[in-house]
Amino acid sequence: MKLLNKVLEAALEDAIQAAQDSGKLPPFVIPRIPVSAPKRAGQGDLSYPAMGLAKLARKSPLDIANLIVGNMRELDFPCELKVAPPGFINCFFADEFLRLQVDAMIEAGDALFRLDIGRGKRAQVEFVSANPSGPITIGHTRGAVVGDAMARLLEAAGYEVQREYYYNNAGAQMVKLGRSLMLRYQQQLGDDVQLPADYYQGEYLVAAAADLVAEHGDTLRGESWERFKDAAESRMFDWIKRSLASIDIKHDAFYNETSLFESGKIWSVLDAMRGNGHIYQAAHWEGADETEIDDVRSKSYQPATWFRSTSFGDEKDRVMVKSDGAPTYTLPDIAYHSDKLERGFDIAVNVLGADHFSQAQVVSYGIEALGMNPEPIQVIFNQMVRAVRWNEETGEYEAVKQSKRAGEFDTLDDLVAMTGADAVRYHMLARSPNSQLDFDVDQVVKQSNENPVYYIQNAYVRCAGIFREAEERGFDDADADLNHLGEEELKFIRKALELGNVIEQAVVHYEPHKIAFFAHELAAVFHPIYDRARVLHSEVPVDAAKARLRFYRAAAVAFRRLLRLMGMSAPERM
Repeated sequence: MKLLNKVLEAALEDAIQAAQDSGKLPPFVIPRIPVSAPKRAGQGDLSYPAMGLAKLARKSPLDIANLIVGNMRELDFPCELKVAPPGFINCFFADEFLRLQVDAMIEAGDALFRLDIGRGKRAQVEFVSANPSGPITIGHTRGAVVGDAMARLLEAAGYEVQREYYYNNAGAQMVKLGRSLMLRYQQQLGDDVQLPADYYQGEYLVAAAADLVAEHGDTLRGESWERFKDAAESRMFDWIKRSLASIDIKHDAFYNETSLFESGKIWSVLDAMRGNGHIYQAAHWEGADETEIDDVRSKSYQPATWFRSTSFGDEKDRVMVKSDGAPTYTLPDIAYHSDKLERGFDIAVNVLGADHFSQAQVVSYGIEALGMNPEPIQVIFNQMVRAVRWNEETGEYEAVKQSKRAGEFDTLDDLVAMTGADAVRYHMLARSPNSQLDFDVDQVVKQSNENPVYYIQNAYVRCAGIFREAEERGFDDADADLNHLGEEELKFIRKALELGNVIEQAVVHYEPHKIAFFAHELAAVFHPIYDRARVLHSEVPVDAAKARLRFYRAAAVAFRRLLRLMGMSAPERM
């Protein structure tokens, strides 16, 4: 199905050009002014604001709008164009066109509004990317849902998409993980050893140690911490993958940061940046003031390797390699992103916590310093999330108690057990990732229209119920005459036709939450229609019943498409 706003945009630009060619409008470069659905009812199905041409055309917006309409060619979909003050061109779809869309939606099925924006292009979405030192937390879950929804939308826009998980299984934290499991193993064998306070305290390592004893007995007693680190990492990744799979998330690739060291990639990247004049050796950065210089001298700091990131707009230069020869996390981060671009992705989307904002900027500067274009790298930042419940005694929302099983955090598994996979998916997506999120556990399990998950899924369930009853009665819509559809059903089709534009905007602006907003809006249009536009009722004429049954098939297609774009199930019953 075509994006009708794009069809209308092209026709409007042709009309402006025709008005210029005839001398009715002066020559100027025609700007792209988006056609979109108007916010107010009664203003048409699509609207074009000609006010954006007033300065260029040196005419009133109302006159410009009338000139454009007067030069419009016939559109390939039936509609009526009306000019409205102060200069809008409003497009009203014809009822005959809307009726045709019912069969078009049914025919499209699960490919409804599959766009060609990304045809022939490759996109990567990197998300979660937590080191394998523990299970997926609630904080990780938001990024997981946002990232997977973004990947689904990119696929709907025609991109070939890879989902990637970036991790580091080296470093001090992984050493502690290995030592923590080793001590838990020794405890399981009866050894009198204690876990230091800064080691991993989670009960999940007690279970892991018990399994090692069950499998190996005491034969691992003399093994080094590395053996236990490997065992812990393997166990954690199995857990992480199972947890993500429980909410229908699967990664295509797992990229280990240590491979950048083993291949020498980080050093070749550093050499390239040095060759481009962006690396220098010094005890302090070049822009340091006297106070900073005195502090460095007093502490006898040795020269480090600096990236002259201020050349690209940074507030201060960044250390790439410390004086002891160890790289900071900035160097492998730049190397990793240069590798992404070298792999030929047209778009590389990162889903990161809001605390990574500065680091993401530095990575972009590093890509520029390599002589590469950083524009394909796009970042979605997501704010903190916490699970809450209403406390009747205090009259306030309070954080859900932390998981005894998991240690110092609540896990994705806990959240799914409390609320369900679909509830987790929707509520993690239903607000802009730029806003903090309180996940109301009590609200999301309600089986009522107060719960948006139930509200949206129930629209699909209601359609499925109609189909079951029709089949039981031997009633079908094979020869349905859609002229028997009423204004309410056509109102729904009008709204459903916005889906293509919503997908486009969510992809272009990297805003996957828009699909959740739209799903709720469409359900709000649907439910009142369901209450009034009955199908299998004794007072409903057969012709009207057949037309409505066909309509509900189209509605079911729209809701199934939306639910799958959000990674949610489309249940037949609830």
